[in-house]
Amino acid sequence: MKVKVFIVTKVTGRVEAELTDEYSPKTFKAIVEALPIESIANRWGDEVYFSTPVNMPEENPREVVEKGTIAYWPPGNSLCIFWGPTPASRSPEEIRPASPVNVIGRIIGDPSVFNRVKPGDRIKVEKA
Repeated sequence: MKVKVFIVTKVTGRVEAELTDEYSPKTFKAIVEALPIESIANRWGDEVYFSTPVNMPEENPREVVEKGTIAYWPPGNSLCIFWGPTPASRSPEEIRPASPVNVIGRIIGDPSVFNRVKPGDRIKVEKA
């Protein structure tokens, strides 16, 4: 199953994304049921993350992800958007979360627009 969403910030506008139950179906379901989610953005390298009202354990967790991945980070009850290396990456090409994440979707288009997001910016995920 796939659900189209928009991720909205003042500096990026509406960014189209697709959530899927392909990798972590229980986490996907919990996030979709919680939409819309509004939060405050944080940055960690080329990653934006923000808290959610969802509390899920690890589900088919990934230690390395691809550019444009949207994932749930269980230790922080947070959604993460990845577009490049993080402080945990072991090479300039590797995208490594702080700890394993549950992959639930991807950005459609160029995820590097999130490079404009600053810590403290408001961020919202809503159904398209």
